[in-house]
Parts: sequence; C-alpha cells; structure tokens
Amino acid sequence: MSRAHPSPAHRLLLVHAHPDDETLTTGGTIARYTADPECEVTVVTCTLGEEGEVIPPELAELAPDRGDQLGGYRTRELDAALAALGGPRHRYLGGAGRWRDTGMVLAGHGTRAALPPRLHPRAFAAPKVFGTQLAQLLDVVDEVRPQVLVSYAADGSYGHPDHVRAHELTAAAAAARPDIVAKLYFTVRSTALLEEGLAELLTACDGDPERSGLRWPEPDEHPGHDEAAVTTRLDVSAHDEERIAAMRAHATQIDVRTGSGWAAYAMSNGITQPLLGTEEFVLAGAEPTEKPETDLFEGLS
Repeated sequence: MSRAHPSPAHRLLLVHAHPDDETLTTGGTIARYTADPECEVTVVTCTLGEEGEVIPPELAELAPDRGDQLGGYRTRELDAALAALGGPRHRYLGGAGRWRDTGMVLAGHGTRAALPPRLHPRAFAAPKVFGTQLAQLLDVVDEVRPQVLVSYAADGSYGHPDHVRAHELTAAAAAARPDIVAKLYFTVRSTALLEEGLAELLTACDGDPERSGLRWPEPDEHPGHDEAAVTTRLDVSAHDEERIAAMRAHATQIDVRTGSGWAAYAMSNGITQPLLGTEEFVLAGAEPTEKPETDLFEGLS
C-alpha cells in the first residue's frame, strides 16, 4: 500500500486574471516560495487572456479582431512562464477557456481601465456569474487548503474589470473559508517603489532614458499604490533570472530589454517599467507598521 505524502507546512494560492499577470505582479513571490521545500504554491488563472494586444508583428494574426487564436497561444506562454518560475501547481478557474477575458476600455489619463460596453457571453467580469465563479474558486480552496491567499487590490491595480472581479472572488473565498485561510493579501506596487526603480534604471543606463529602447513614462503614467498602506515587502531579487525568463515566455504581451546591470520591460504601450527587486502587498485587515512583514507566512506556525 502506498503511503500518503505529508502535507506541506505552508500552502500559498494566488488568483490571477490572465496569463502574464502572475509573472508581472507576483513572479518573484512565486519563484521564492516554489523554491521552498516546505511550501506548496498553486496559481489560479481565471481566463486565457483572449483580448490582449499582441506585441510581435509576426504574431498579429492571433489577435481577437483577426484570427482570435490568442487565448490558446497564451496557454503555451503560461506553461513556459510557470516552468521558469519553478513549476508551481496550476489551475484554470472552471477549466481552461470556461471564462473569457472581458477586455477593457481606457478611462481617463494614463492606463486606467474600465468595463467595455459590450460583453462576450463568457466574459469573466459579467455581472450575473459571480456565484458560479465563487463556487469554482472554493472548490480549489477546499482542495489546496491554503493558509495564504493572494490577489489584487480592490481597484485591480489599474481598474481592469477582470482584475477587479478576481479581487472580489478572492476576498469572498477568504471570507467563506476562515477555517482554512489565515491571511489574505493584495499585491500592489507603491508609487515610491516605482520611482526608486526608475531612478536606479536611469542611473544604470548612464542617464540616457532611451538606452532601454522603450519610452520613458510621463508623470503619473504608471498606476501606483500609497506607500503608507503597504504592510508587506518581499525581497525577490534573488529570482531576477527566473522572472526575466518568465516575462520572455509571455512574448505576445511583454517586451523585455536587458543591459549591463539593468533590466526593464514594457507592455503593448511601450512604456518603460523597471524590474523591481521587491514585491509589495497589503495584508487585509492589518494596519501598516514601521517594520513591514518580510514573509507572507509570518506569524503562522
């Protein structure tokens, strides 16, 4: 008779809207905890990212307004990215393709997003399917039994309706399973950390913002969170190589540039973003302190 494997001491579940979000917002966190033999990491992806814009011209026919084959292609990108981050466990919410990327429209200055006026029948952010989606996420929570849940802040970082829905589902799942989930975190990036990273990138590029080959951001062009609200900062700089490889795996969505002592990337808008060595979080229900947490499992036995 085979002997059951012991349950890992720590279990982490991250809920993301589209392929690439896991790498962009929590890639270092995934790599850090996947490398820990005492931790089991599971990533839930809610859609296939079918409505994303395609960066490489040679892949333009994948776009939703052309061949509409982007979702299937991005599943391959996600597989490669997760492998680069150490190979965490993975689930699609409700199964691959059950929910479609809702898409977005830009709202106001910079990169703020809003719900499109017309929704696909399987749109993830549709108003009447929340209960079905919550039941699907609770099935995963009941299977994985994570002490720690991670998703986006209430505004979805920049307003994307799928990010907002992922936040709402994750918060509801944590509230529905207080006997399982001990800590709920929201991934954020403070304006202060972003500005620090941009300053370091500019210095590494000898003061020439064009050296990265990407457009330097205008003031307030990147969304940022209030630094004072951050409760938790993880040092993920040891996993830069894995994160860069994972971003390169998402080639339809992320343009990665590297040089001597620096790394940067851009989305389809071509605006420079620095690779930051810290990933920031807000712990739900906690007040910020002078000494932020440095471990998502801090305080848990």
